Amino acid sequence: MRFIMITVLIDMVSIGLIVPVLPLLIGNFTTNPTEHVLWYGVVAFAYSAANFFGAPILGGLSDRYGRRPVLLLGFCGLALNFFATALATQLWVLIAVRLMGGLMQANAAVANAYVADISTPEERAKRFGMLGAMFGLGFIIGPVMGGLLGGIDLHLPFFMAGSLALLNLLYGYFVLPESLPVAKRRAVTWSSANPITSLKKLGRLEGVGSLVAVIALSNLAQFVMYTVWVLYTTFKFGWGPTENGWSMFAVGLAAALVQGVLLGRLLKRFEAKKLAIIGLVSSTLGYLAWGLAPAGWVMYLIIALNLLGFTVTASMQSIVSNAADASSQGQTMGSVASLTSLMAVVGPVLGAPLMGAVSHLERGDWRIGAPFYFCAAVQLLSMLVATRHFRRERQLASLSAAQSPAA
Repeated sequence: MRFIMITVLIDMVSIGLIVPVLPLLIGNFTTNPTEHVLWYGVVAFAYSAANFFGAPILGGLSDRYGRRPVLLLGFCGLALNFFATALATQLWVLIAVRLMGGLMQANAAVANAYVADISTPEERAKRFGMLGAMFGLGFIIGPVMGGLLGGIDLHLPFFMAGSLALLNLLYGYFVLPESLPVAKRRAVTWSSANPITSLKKLGRLEGVGSLVAVIALSNLAQFVMYTVWVLYTTFKFGWGPTENGWSMFAVGLAAALVQGVLLGRLLKRFEAKKLAIIGLVSSTLGYLAWGLAPAGWVMYLIIALNLLGFTVTASMQSIVSNAADASSQGQTMGSVASLTSLMAVVGPVLGAPLMGAVSHLERGDWRIGAPFYFCAAVQLLSMLVATRHFRRERQLASLSAAQSPAA
C-alpha cells in the first residue's frame, strides 16, 4: 500500500502543478476573452473525451498484462504530455497533445485496481480512502507550486510536472512491485473495452446496477462545481486568485483529512453503504449552502461542516470493487474512470451556461448560486437512487433468507 500511495501522490502533484497555469497558457494562443474561454473548453473537452475512450482499454490491458506496465505507460504518457505542452507553439498542437495525454492516462483507475488486488473486501473502502487522501494532498501541494513557478514563467510548471512524471516512471520501474498474479490475469476482450459496452457490463455486476447512475450523478455535480467555483466566488464575493487559491487549499486539506484519517474510524461505525448515503445527504446540503452563502468566510464554514461529503467516492468505489471478481478489477475500475471522464465532459457544458445566465446580477445576489442549486438537485437525485437501490437489495436478501429453509 505504501508503494502505490507514493506513486499516486507524485502523480497528483504533477497534475496539480498545471491546474493554475493551463488556462493562462491557452490565453497566449488567443486574441480576446471570448476566444480564450472557447479554446480552453475545447482543450478540456479533448482530454476528457479521449480519457473516456482510453480508460476502459487501459484498465482491460492491466487485467491482461498486470498493473505495473500500464502504470508505467501512463507515467510515460504524462511526461510526454507535459513536455510537449510546454513546447507547443500552436493551438492545434496543444489540442493534439492533450488528446494523446487523455488516451494514455488511466493511472487513477489502475491505481484503484492495484489497491483492490492487495486488499480484502473489508479493507477496500478504507484503502480507497487512503488513495483519496493522496489525491487531496497532491492537489494541496501541486497548485501552490504551480502558481509560484507560473509567476516566474508559464512554462516552468509543465517542465516540473514532466520531471515528476519521469521520476514516477523511474520509481515504478525500479521500486513498485506488481500486484496482479499471473494466475488471476485474463485475456483482453476488445468488445468489453468499448466504453459504452464497459459501462453496460458495470451496470450488470451483481450489487451494482443503478449505482452506475449514482456514480454518474455524483460526479456530474462535482464537475459542475469545479467548473463554476472560481467564477461564482468572483461574481458573488469579489474574490481574486489569492482567495480562490486558499479556498482550493481548504477543499484539498479537508479531502485529505477525511479520506486519510477519519474514514477508517467511520467505517468501524458504519458500513460502506450507509456511509455513502450519509455522505450524499451531507454533500446535497453542502451544495445548497454554498449557493446560499451570504459571505466569503461562510464558504470555509461549509467546507468544514461538509466533511462527510468527502466519504462518498471511497465508499462507492469499495462497493463496486467488491462486486467485481479478482480478474476484472482493472476493467471495472477503468469503466468507473471512463464514466468519471464522461461527466468531466458534460459538467462544463452544463455549468458554464448556468453561470453565464446569472453573471450579470449584482454582487451578493442569492440567484448567483444557481449552478450550486443545480448541483444540490443532482446530488439529491443521486441520494434517492442509492437509497432505493440499497433498500431493494435488503428486501431481496430478506426474501432469499426466508425462502432458504423451505429449499
